Amino acid sequence: MSILENYSNAIKNKDEAVMNQLLHDDFKFTMHKSGNTLGKADVIKWAMSGDIKQDKSRIVYENNEVGVHHAIVTFDDGNVEAVMAVYKFKDGKIVSLETGATPMSK
Repeated sequence: MSILENYSNAIKNKDEAVMNQLLHDDFKFTMHKSGNTLGKADVIKWAMSGDIKQDKSRIVYENNEVGVHHAIVTFDDGNVEAVMAVYKFKDGKIVSLETGATPMSK
């Protein structure tokens, strides 16, 4: 199973142990829509909260250096976004994640 398949499954199954294994200690998540940046612990906490629900999830591209993922994401507050995510890998782990999001009608 690929890094991104494992990552998506860990979010879906709220598997904190797998999230810890997949995210590099230097992990940085940049959300371009809001301008916010989160670290490893923040992302794991968010993922474990159940706020992130992905639908129509697909890996657009992945190799041993980068990955591109697209999904329709619904959040607990009712917002729905089409999210394009670009991942960079280091030492077999996700070291950075950047997203762009387009709001969708609820």
